Amino acid sequence: MARHNKKHDRRKARTAAPAVRKTPHTSGKKASPEEIASCANKIRTFLMQTNQRQLPAAELARKCRSGKCPEAFQLAMEQLMQQGVIFERRRGYALCERFDCFPAKTVRLARSFGFIADEEGTEYFVPGKFLMGSMPGDRVLARRLEARSESPEAEVLSILEETENAQITGKVVPGEGGLYFLADTMSSTPLHIDYRESVHYALGDKVLAVLTARGRRHMEHRVKVILNFGTSDSAENCMAAKIAGMEIPVEFPADVLREAEKYAAVGVTAFDMEDRADLRGECIFTIDGASSKDLDDAVSIRRTANGWELGVHIADVSHYVRPNSKLDADAFERGTSIYYADKVIPMLPPALSNGICSLNCGEDRLAFSAVMQISPEGDLLDAKFSKSVINSCVRGVYSECNAVLDGSADAEIQAKYAPVADSLRELDKLTEVLEHRRRQRGAPELESTETAVILDENGICIGLVPRERGRSECIIEACMLMANQAAARLAREAGIPLVYRVHEDPAPERVAALKEMLVKLGLPCPQFEEATPRDMQKILEEARDKSCFPVVNKLTLRSMAKAKYSHEPLGHFGLVLRDYAHFTSPIRRYPDLVVHRILSDYLDGAGKEWLCKRYGRFTENAAEHSSAMEVRAVSIERDADDCYAAEFMLSHVGEAFHGIISSVTDFGVYVTLDNLVEGLLHIHDLPEGSYEIEEGWYLKETYSGQEYRLGDEIEVICARADVNLGKVDLGLA
Repeated sequence: MARHNKKHDRRKARTAAPAVRKTPHTSGKKASPEEIASCANKIRTFLMQTNQRQLPAAELARKCRSGKCPEAFQLAMEQLMQQGVIFERRRGYALCERFDCFPAKTVRLARSFGFIADEEGTEYFVPGKFLMGSMPGDRVLARRLEARSESPEAEVLSILEETENAQITGKVVPGEGGLYFLADTMSSTPLHIDYRESVHYALGDKVLAVLTARGRRHMEHRVKVILNFGTSDSAENCMAAKIAGMEIPVEFPADVLREAEKYAAVGVTAFDMEDRADLRGECIFTIDGASSKDLDDAVSIRRTANGWELGVHIADVSHYVRPNSKLDADAFERGTSIYYADKVIPMLPPALSNGICSLNCGEDRLAFSAVMQISPEGDLLDAKFSKSVINSCVRGVYSECNAVLDGSADAEIQAKYAPVADSLRELDKLTEVLEHRRRQRGAPELESTETAVILDENGICIGLVPRERGRSECIIEACMLMANQAAARLAREAGIPLVYRVHEDPAPERVAALKEMLVKLGLPCPQFEEATPRDMQKILEEARDKSCFPVVNKLTLRSMAKAKYSHEPLGHFGLVLRDYAHFTSPIRRYPDLVVHRILSDYLDGAGKEWLCKRYGRFTENAAEHSSAMEVRAVSIERDADDCYAAEFMLSHVGEAFHGIISSVTDFGVYVTLDNLVEGLLHIHDLPEGSYEIEEGWYLKETYSGQEYRLGDEIEVICARADVNLGKVDLGLA
């Protein structure tokens, strides 16, 4: 427990090493690689042997007899510093390993802190004043510090290698004597703009800048503006800037477009259909959102004596996106399509995603079909995969299918779905069985926290709504889960490489924190040592009808590991499945394309040994890269939600709202409003006093006893909305 007005003990001042200095080489003799290596060995040896743990520069040079070849000594010193083997201190040089130093890379920055990652990928929290002005992508030399929380901490000692053309997003703000650049991250101090080198900008503009000069601190950097996106009060402009700042390609290279358009122009030929199962006479149809253009999955069903035969037919993207092609290289780098607001940054060019690969109604399309036998109890009995050609008979829309199923469809909709109405109802029956089977497995039923933004004709946010999940959405989800399970099972049993979708068990410390919070909320907690999916489901069931359920839902979700891609079949905790992979969306996810490619070769007769040699290392790389690209996409989508929410609240500043305290920090409480917007009620905006703080649980004013607890209902007003940063500030009503 801490008090807000109590000063924390500060660390003693630390010695920060200056950046690597390069001095001109004055010797007429050019140093050989052998001489440089010899000097490097001597430097390491003498620094290891010294009792003082460091040596003054002159003494080190004398011991190494640098006078014989000063250039070799100087180059060896520079190489060792560049490699993170040695570093310079105020009184000389020292070995990094003797001071718990290590090379790392700066990965991301916030206003007052940042994160670096070592060569094993472990991330360290770095307070802003110890970042040495480093930028994302910089190679740095760092030293571990005593951690004040669960996250390991470090400080940057020097910058080993600067990233080129470091770009930053921000807005143009007023300052003494003119306009300045206020970065979205890294510094709360506006930076000087080299206006002669910049494009035109004005007060309040959202811009992308690049560093022109670096200082020892972020606030000392200088920038030039290279792109201007317009007013920073527009969520659309702010997201365009973020995407540009992250260097996410929006347009496709000309050679990639040409390759895609070539396939689209040829269409589906008789040659393409050879050796494929001809399913064009089957009752196969798609169900998607009304605005969807990339239709990559279709379904079919029939009742059998032993249950159901479910067909899931996926666009055969691997037929067009071949290994080592321009299309494949570009799709690999993108990793996934990115969706936010009413926009999409596709993984594949529209000629493929919306054209020849899209399973459009009434058009012959190449597919990869999984035909599964499912028992009356919902178990997967068998699955046959084959390349096929289909022709979707109906372009289903979620809202229309829901109306057919609940009996509210008008005559026009009924006529449209007449060819597939029986199949739709049979799919509904199967889904009920599959959902019951999933509950029997103990899969936790977490509620989605996703929101959809409502935009006016000018692209401005005028509201937020929960993403609807009607009956037909549940049907498609259940069908896709079965196909994904079948694909993973096939690969695991055959012992061939694959990219799996995995969800590992939750970390014990996170589960312990969840149990502690449940006790504080006055909720019963199952007794367990290692959490099972069924335990998580019991927690949700106990809170389902209580006002604190949204908080419990979020806490439970946060206690779990994040799903990711892996070349190993580690299973899926949340779905309670041993086998799971992504097979059903190769238009918008690269791992699905990899799964199609491997299973295609397997069906063509490729042996296990050949497949392991061909795809073993590739699946590792694809899984790692695809996971990183998914994280990037999720980050963009979340930032978009924040920016559009702030844009919506701009027109509601000063209005009162009801909400629930959704999280507690040492600087205030976050409140989720009834309109789904989350805002911060800062501790400085609470009544004056001395506050006891138990992070994650409550704030309490010592003298009055007034408390602000997690899960409490609260009345607030919207005090400010910052679209640029995607933040909403609240005050007490």
